[in-house]
Amino acid sequence: MEYSNPKMIEEDYKRVWAECLEVIKDTLGPENKKAFDTWFVPIVPLQLDGSTLIVQVPSPFFYEWIEDHYIDLLKRVIRMQLGPNGMLKYSIVMDQTIPTEPLKTTLPSHNNRHTVQNPMSDLPVNINKDNTREIPNPFVIPGIQKTRINSQLSPNYTLENFVEGDCNRLARSAGYAVAEKPGTTSFNPLLLHSNVGLGKTHLANAIGLKTKELHPDKVVLYVTSEQFMAQYAEAGRTGTTNDFIHFYEQIDVLIIDDIQFWSGKGQKTQEAFFHIFNHLHQRNCQIIITSDKAPGELQGLEPRLISRLKWGLNADLQAPDVETRKAILRQKLQNDGIEMSDEVIEYIAYNINTNVRELEGALISLIAQSSLNRKQITLELTKQMIDKYVQSSTREITIDYIQKVVCDSLDLPVESIQQTSRKREIVQARQLSMYFAKKITKSSLAVIGMQCGNKDHATVLHACKQIENLRQTDRYIRNLVDELEKKFKEC
Repeated sequence: MEYSNPKMIEEDYKRVWAECLEVIKDTLGPENKKAFDTWFVPIVPLQLDGSTLIVQVPSPFFYEWIEDHYIDLLKRVIRMQLGPNGMLKYSIVMDQTIPTEPLKTTLPSHNNRHTVQNPMSDLPVNINKDNTREIPNPFVIPGIQKTRINSQLSPNYTLENFVEGDCNRLARSAGYAVAEKPGTTSFNPLLLHSNVGLGKTHLANAIGLKTKELHPDKVVLYVTSEQFMAQYAEAGRTGTTNDFIHFYEQIDVLIIDDIQFWSGKGQKTQEAFFHIFNHLHQRNCQIIITSDKAPGELQGLEPRLISRLKWGLNADLQAPDVETRKAILRQKLQNDGIEMSDEVIEYIAYNINTNVRELEGALISLIAQSSLNRKQITLELTKQMIDKYVQSSTREITIDYIQKVVCDSLDLPVESIQQTSRKREIVQARQLSMYFAKKITKSSLAVIGMQCGNKDHATVLHACKQIENLRQTDRYIRNLVDELEKKFKEC
């Protein structure tokens, strides 16, 4: 007599999906860990029906993104696990419940017209019978009346001049999706977080500009967390708190920059924003927030507000790699109409690796030095200026920088390390780069291998042992290693 064991069936579909995830993770590689965590980890296996695996995804947009970007990979993996007739079916479940009721807005009626008082102006927001709206600027100076809201967006921070790289690709892609369909994707709220100077304010601003370009009818507002807090304090002082909340509930795309400044203070401000957040989210209005930390690391914010910040997508922006830094410099030079040699651009990119703000600052300083002293921008002038620029801080030695120093010493182009060539000098450069990367940086063996010709961790270990052995038996290698060590200690 045949029978089905429910526990075994459950183990079957969970095991199949776990094995699929292993293959997907290995295929995407460590450099795409964020993409894997965002698009595959949330998928939940539900059932295995013959050769069909049924999985649950959080939203229709999530399903569409998976189908658009990873369909070939999914087909290959599913058929690998379930045979040539293997299929994947989706169960789409989206929880849109909001535990706390938003603050209800009561609008007084006067002659078929509704009026909401702007907390920072004597002008009302008028919603007329023909449904046209005039929304006043919340930042007006008393006595100066403006009839339309100022979005507070900088025209200089656009998606077009936001240089994309592995360090920010997920955040930029999500930002563009939000601009195309504000409030209707699963990226609501969209939280952009990073250390200082890595472009989160630029990207948030750029999303706002792109939204206004694609949806001119949308009301977009950018405000810093400090401005929001000051406005709320003024509304409390003048007894117009309800008007303050009502005004912000009219916004279609609200961008709050640097929310970490609310930590440990502004409890009433947080409460007001909590109600505004609920109201906007329920109306499918887009909320974009920036912070220097992920929600779980923010201290001093109300737990229920942190919970709201986790509803959508949390995208971090990492420090740019050397190729992205070069692209940023070239973009800046192109915008300013300035020409500069590749060797100068490379020197700046390899030596300024902390953040984008310092990178652009170094470039501006170099241009100013050249202009004021009427000197041509040469590699020698660049070295003098950059050395002064970074002498006050210890330079972080990266794998990119190690490869540059090693290749310069061996008179090889840096790109040669990424080649599959078995030429002795190239193999030697690659092994030396792995050796010093393991010795100096905190990178894992997998990351070192990936950046040194896409090798595995075993190859890295072998390279390190090989250099150690040659250092004991080969005078040339011993002298070369000693020379390189001195150069790295001078950094």
